[in-house]
Amino acid sequence: MKNFSIKFTTRIVSGNKTAMACGSYAVIFCLSIFFGSDVFAQNLSNIGKAKPLTITGGVATNHVAYFSNSDVSRRDPYNYFISGNLNLDIYGWSVPFGFSYANQTKGSFQQPFNQYSLSPVYKWVTGHLGYTSMSFSNYTLNGHTFLGVGADLSPEGPFKFNVMYGRLQKEVVVDETLNQNTEAAYKRMGYGIKTAYIKNKDKVELIIFKAKDDINSNPTIIANGKITPQDNLVVGIAGSKQLFKKLLLNAELAASALTRNQNAAFDSLNHKAIPSLGGLFISNSSTSLYTAYKLGLAYAEKKYTIGIGYERIAPEYKTLGAYYFANDFENITTNLTTKLLKDKLSLVLNTGLQRDDLRHAKQSSTKRFVGSLNASLAASKKMNLNVSYSNFQTYVNIRSNFNQVNALTPYDNLDTLNYTQITQNTNFSGTYMLSQSKEKNQTISANISYMTSADKQGGNTQNTGGRFYNFNGSYNLNIVPKNLSFNVSLNASKNDAGDISTTTIGPTMGVNKSFFDKKLRSSFSTSFNKSYTNGQAGSSIINFRLTNGYVVKKKHNLNLSMVALSRSAQVNSAQAGKGFFEFTSTLGYNYNF
Repeated sequence: MKNFSIKFTTRIVSGNKTAMACGSYAVIFCLSIFFGSDVFAQNLSNIGKAKPLTITGGVATNHVAYFSNSDVSRRDPYNYFISGNLNLDIYGWSVPFGFSYANQTKGSFQQPFNQYSLSPVYKWVTGHLGYTSMSFSNYTLNGHTFLGVGADLSPEGPFKFNVMYGRLQKEVVVDETLNQNTEAAYKRMGYGIKTAYIKNKDKVELIIFKAKDDINSNPTIIANGKITPQDNLVVGIAGSKQLFKKLLLNAELAASALTRNQNAAFDSLNHKAIPSLGGLFISNSSTSLYTAYKLGLAYAEKKYTIGIGYERIAPEYKTLGAYYFANDFENITTNLTTKLLKDKLSLVLNTGLQRDDLRHAKQSSTKRFVGSLNASLAASKKMNLNVSYSNFQTYVNIRSNFNQVNALTPYDNLDTLNYTQITQNTNFSGTYMLSQSKEKNQTISANISYMTSADKQGGNTQNTGGRFYNFNGSYNLNIVPKNLSFNVSLNASKNDAGDISTTTIGPTMGVNKSFFDKKLRSSFSTSFNKSYTNGQAGSSIINFRLTNGYVVKKKHNLNLSMVALSRSAQVNSAQAGKGFFEFTSTLGYNYNF
């Protein structure tokens, strides 16, 4: 039986002019549920202005033949692929379908689109119905999918609003005797509101987000105590302020009160320390309050911009409005952007320092410094140069479990456990236009990169680091009247890691030509690469590639490509093997309507 895979997707997207009569509206909505579709912003204000029906799509097929004289072939001797797409535009509602068929993998039928959403737009109101996601800020509600309703309100004036209500998590009932690898879950509901006041470059935002597990939604997991019902209230405030026309201040602060177990005992101290905000949140002995905040200040002139930023996220900070959240770290960053030499030279400088273990409670702490510099120079109308440098440094200090109790441990000489990894990357690239006219264009370019990495323990460099060198130089010639171009390049790379040094070098040549008023495009290229290990010759590879593409009436596309590759036997290698030759041919056809 041939391997088979098919996938249908439906998505309704607004166009510039969108409309929907009542009967079509109902039909499309029912179809979206039937196919399990995603339905996005429909502009209801344009009803009656769009074309009733537009059909577009395409079909493509590719056939791949492969031959090799090797004992072990790298692919099947023959493969084919068929794919297609169909897009129905009904009164401005776009409903695409797609399918694929191949003999390369095991057959399967997939219909993963069991979530649907509807987002109607009317003037300054955008609604969200069904499965959707919204983002209020990084520290509150941030891209979490929910089943429910939401709205973005942007009326004229300085005030803007965002609201949502829905199910953040569906209950998962598990029989542990039968499904030991499946994790049970409570049903989790949530709601939130974001209010913003925006005037010119000044902005103030107030966010309240609430999420709570339904204790009665999953009685099977109450007894085992492995999964506990949670309750979360997050309050956030953010804003920006223009100062003295050139200073821009940004700030964001969030406080998250998290109850990890609603069934935990009542704690009067926690209840007093964490406000209930009018009964929105009730704390107990499992409740903790966490904070996260970020500050930024930027000063802009005509020729330069300089900024500084600070971010701190408390250990264990968590919001039920995000799937994953990094915490327990502190960031300090600076940046500078400027232009010099009559705007011919552009400089971008970024530096940063990050550390974790803010409570000094972990067995190990990490400090990281990052610095980068990028310089771009338009030396002339013909020459452009770019230089970049970046440095990455990690410092890790491992501490014993007994540090808090007794300083006399087997790790008295803690310097031997200090671990530092440094990576430096330097890159240079340049382009020079030899000639440019209506008849002929000539360009040469070069790219050189150098990267080092080193591990240190107790101040001593280890053998796990390495050095990496890469070079690419090319020459391009384009003869415009004949639709003909040539290119020649040289590639070289060298990697030094420990006692092993590997080098690969080789040239590449290619030619491109268009025929029959650019309906037929042909290209041919060949390359040769030779490798060396510790100065001794290894394997070599030579390949030839021919590609042709022909267009008929702008709708039919025929493609034929052939690749021949020959690899010599490896010598002086522990993994020495026989050489081989392989040939691959691909014939393709595309039709678009």
